[in-house]
Amino acid sequence: MSTVASDTLHRDYPLLFSPLRIGDTTIKNRAIMGSMHTGLEEQADGNQRLAAFYAERARAGVGMIITGGISPNREGISGYAESGVEAMLGSPEEAQWHRVITEEVHRAAPDLKFMLQILHCGPLTRNADCVGPSAIRSPINPFTPRALDEAGIWQQIEDFARCAAYAEQAGYDGVEIIGSAGYLISAFLVEKTNQRQDPWGGTYEHRMRFAMEVVRAVRQAVSADFLVAFRIAAMDMLQGGMSWEEIVALAQALESLGVSIISSHFTWHESAVPTIATMVPRAAFTRVTRRLRENVRVPVITSNRINMPEVAEAVLANGDADLVSMARPFLADPELIAKAREGRRDEINTCIACNQACLDHQLDGHEEVSCLVNPRACHETLLVLDPTNAQRKLAVVGAGPAGLAFATLAAERGHEVDLYEGSDRIGGQFNLASRIPGKEEFNETLRYFQRRIELTGVKLFLRRRVDAEFLAAQGYDEVVLATGIEPRVPTIDGIDHPKVMSYVEAIRGARAIGQRVAIIGAGGIGFDVAELISHEGVSAALDIDKFAREWGIDFENHPRGGVTGIAPRVDRAAREVWLLQRKSSSPGKSLGKSTGWTKKILLKRRGVKMLTGVRYERIDDGGLHCTIEGERVTVPADTVIVCAGQLSVRELMDPVTAAGIKATLIGGAHEAAELDAERAIRQAAYLAAEI
Repeated sequence: MSTVASDTLHRDYPLLFSPLRIGDTTIKNRAIMGSMHTGLEEQADGNQRLAAFYAERARAGVGMIITGGISPNREGISGYAESGVEAMLGSPEEAQWHRVITEEVHRAAPDLKFMLQILHCGPLTRNADCVGPSAIRSPINPFTPRALDEAGIWQQIEDFARCAAYAEQAGYDGVEIIGSAGYLISAFLVEKTNQRQDPWGGTYEHRMRFAMEVVRAVRQAVSADFLVAFRIAAMDMLQGGMSWEEIVALAQALESLGVSIISSHFTWHESAVPTIATMVPRAAFTRVTRRLRENVRVPVITSNRINMPEVAEAVLANGDADLVSMARPFLADPELIAKAREGRRDEINTCIACNQACLDHQLDGHEEVSCLVNPRACHETLLVLDPTNAQRKLAVVGAGPAGLAFATLAAERGHEVDLYEGSDRIGGQFNLASRIPGKEEFNETLRYFQRRIELTGVKLFLRRRVDAEFLAAQGYDEVVLATGIEPRVPTIDGIDHPKVMSYVEAIRGARAIGQRVAIIGAGGIGFDVAELISHEGVSAALDIDKFAREWGIDFENHPRGGVTGIAPRVDRAAREVWLLQRKSSSPGKSLGKSTGWTKKILLKRRGVKMLTGVRYERIDDGGLHCTIEGERVTVPADTVIVCAGQLSVRELMDPVTAAGIKATLIGGAHEAAELDAERAIRQAAYLAAEI
């Protein structure tokens, strides 16, 4: 971290960098690294890796860090662990496991407040031992919870308190109790999941009781200056969910029990409303936190899609919150706060909310959480980028995501790097992605890499196509080919008809698109093209009110759950669109788990017709002729857009190696199957670390 004169600090973000006093405790600034489950919590050596992960962010100056969710007992674990190690805290041995993390973090930043999140998954625990207030299965869990009896409820409360006590013993400064998202505490609060008719259910006063007893027990189990935060579902996005009056009543009751901080959360995991995907506007939900803040005296945290310091500053200036939680932005850039404080905003590696390497990996359960734009996230001890001991002269051909990542990381390590790009701009396929409504954030990655090129000393040559003879003449020690992909052209009679265009032409607007459009291919690019051509008006990602209309959210009146009785209304282009695929499986099956469903819902609301099991016959003036389940069908398309996959561009590989130069393929040039920027950037980073 660079040294900056003290009179320049905080100039752009005075509120973000102002301290906050809570009782006898001071949080040094208003920036919180919110809770993210990384998967390292379930690994035997995960505490060593988590220590490095959190300490790197602590050194950069964030005011508070909240860990990924840790269960108070075996019944509350996520159920995803395959290692045999569970994310649990309820014994001296487990406290010692955590002490490795807290000691490293506090060495890195003694003035940081480090909180452990207590997360009991309840009905969302993915194993047969799951429990809940009632035996009501969540639509996103195959297991039905066992309804807790009176003794079982008190045992759960005791386990929460014991977990908090061990957290203090382990060296944490506080705990955050999560009472939202469909987990155990929130399942008690909502009538649809709590059908009890005893003192733990029925009236709202009774449904609140479990949350209150948990907080009461936790507060009694820890010291007076130990922070206790409670994460409340300020808008749960459920039909028939919590009313605004119930939310306020709960917050005020928790305050009376000695909660130090109230953290506002939005949505349950089963809700059909996106809250953290890139299509969600920045700071979309903070107005809800502001309303809650007006009803309590303790500090309130807001969250969701706050990814840059100026967004956080605006949230604070609006009076929406006392503290701002940014979780995934700290995956993308561990130095986010240091860069903001030191006037280096243009160097921030912005979270683009793609979810591909973080939430999708977590939901999959088989891959470690990381970050598409920063593959070092959660891999700090594995992906080490130390200065090189032997400088090499390197050529990188292609300035797409893979080429950019390799070139800048290799140069940062001390290598001499020349980067050649045939077009007039860097970015490759990201230039196409950023044109899709809802993916505007991808421009931030291009801004970041442009600045990285300047800072690392990479020599960039645009509009420069090179061949093996040229590369050989420059005396390079090694060449990295990041030449990307080209669209695959399927073998269909009439594929050269004037009404046919590639997805590249469609996205760039190179040719007019007709009123009736057939899209061949329902992978990620097919869905993106369908989004682009069925969309009307400003992107909902840039307009909170339009986003609310599209997803049926009433921010002003706050009906139950924020959505009850509100019909979604979408603006749709005056086009007929058919999205077709050869496979008979459901369209969009290859899309990310956390975002694919949102894309399917939007396209269906816009009237896009999705056809599967399609065999393409020919394209002519009459349209696209095909066979579907043995029946001949003609799609009367004016335009046919081909999104039928990609082929790697590798023509330089053989000539370069024949010239005696070591060459390596990365990114799409290495593997073109469905564009995968996460794999491309990760591959580039590891190569840069090894070279």
